[in-house]
Amino acid sequence: MNFNIITLGCKVNQYESQAMKETLLKKGFTISENKEKADITVINTCTVTSVSDAKNRKIIHKTRRNNPNGIIVLTGCMPQAFPNDFDTFKECDIVLGNYARKDLILALENFFNSPRQLVIIKDNQERSPKYENLSVTDFGEHTRAFVKIEDGCNRFCSYCIIPYSRGRVRSKSIEDLKFEVENLAENGYKEIVLVGINLSAYGQDIDKNLCDAVEAVCENEKIFRVRLGSLEPEQMEKEVIDRLSKQKKLCPQFHLSLQSGCDETLKRMNRHYDTKKYAKIVSNLKKTFKNCSITTDVMVGFAGETEEEFNKSLEFVKNIAFSKVHIFPYSRRKGTVADKAPNQINEKIKGDRAKKMTALTDKLREEFLKSQVGLTVSVLFETMKNNDFCVGYTENYTPVRVYTKNNLCGQVLNIKIIDFKKDYCIGELV
Repeated sequence: MNFNIITLGCKVNQYESQAMKETLLKKGFTISENKEKADITVINTCTVTSVSDAKNRKIIHKTRRNNPNGIIVLTGCMPQAFPNDFDTFKECDIVLGNYARKDLILALENFFNSPRQLVIIKDNQERSPKYENLSVTDFGEHTRAFVKIEDGCNRFCSYCIIPYSRGRVRSKSIEDLKFEVENLAENGYKEIVLVGINLSAYGQDIDKNLCDAVEAVCENEKIFRVRLGSLEPEQMEKEVIDRLSKQKKLCPQFHLSLQSGCDETLKRMNRHYDTKKYAKIVSNLKKTFKNCSITTDVMVGFAGETEEEFNKSLEFVKNIAFSKVHIFPYSRRKGTVADKAPNQINEKIKGDRAKKMTALTDKLREEFLKSQVGLTVSVLFETMKNNDFCVGYTENYTPVRVYTKNNLCGQVLNIKIIDFKKDYCIGELV
């Protein structure tokens, strides 16, 4: 039998989909040559916003329409967060919560023997849940591999459903991490990206911290680079930054989640820092890591955000001078505190604020790319485009094009940056 996997959402979901793919392949299933049709379709959902849920439902309907006799397996954060949403599940044959992914093969076997809807959604709110020890050995043709090392979150931001869909913080053991990285290194991967739901909280449950994980990966001689996924600011103390800086393979690019540059808004969001602390962390990173890149997420139009608060956020973002910013309007989320908060902002105001923030951050992006011109940097090449140029990334995650007929993919080469465009730099081989 053949299968397709449809993945929505974050890098953690991408990792988990890859793990399920490898499990299915090991059991003799094959990947469908038709991306629209398959005997089995696994839909790995995201539920971070109500927009995500709408997209999930649309994909379920489309999959059933294209595969009237196929098996649909729904998994991921949506069924875990809303286990009683039977209307959404009705077109699905198997529904697995985040704690039941390991039961995929058994669930399929049970369905083959008795073809009726099977729902396995286990409670994830217990105090000491076990880490789901998935493992991957391959990420297709990419030169970098994502490795999930942490799951869950203890923070309960007022707008976020994720603690309910992912449970409490739990971490991959150092031994399992080393074993997985060794397999990826043997398969030719040169860069490892560590990811998690709350990556900064890695190790809280096993008497370790993020530095231990970074050091474990850097020990592998076949790995050239180690990169960190999205980070929450409050765990990035100076002692952590100083210890991380001793690992020369660690890339000086930090995606430090901000959400708002206004203290009053941050407090309503139940974020665990203020702008002063955030700015200090950024300052410490830039002082410690040469040519450091700081990227972030910014939410506009959160419940109760006044024009004054928005302008404070705008000014803070300008002063930090981020290398790149992901901007999104606040989306109300059923099941969260913020959904019931007073003074919800209308969609037009959210849209106007998103445009203003985008205009600013586009300028900041341009200034950052301009600052890279003239530098000689190390680039790991990933793709060849139209037999005309190769695209790769510097250590601080600046995209670079080198115009050449030679395929440089998989190589780490020194490049001099000679120009920049809207969202990338142009380089030449040194």
